[in-house]
Amino acid sequence: MDNMKETLREGEETAKETWRKADGESPADAIGNAGDDIRKELGNAGDELRREGQEGLDDDKAAWRRSDGDESLADKIGNAGDDIRRETGQG
Repeated sequence: MDNMKETLREGEETAKETWRKADGESPADAIGNAGDDIRKELGNAGDELRREGQEGLDDDKAAWRRSDGDESLADKIGNAGDDIRRETGQG
């Protein structure tokens, strides 16, 4: 999911830059392009931080679910949901 977001951000930025160049390039266009680039990079960095933080969180949640010694049906469902989210890139 995050890779799709990054691709969409890149496409949006490219489309805006192309539109701005259509009538020549002005200082306002350069500022707009710089702002778009900053927004894209911050969005991508945020996605990366969330991915890294989620990996440790899922491990902690799985350990917590095992802490009582019994793996209940609810524990199995919770772990399966975490695995699915991680595999599909949804956080």
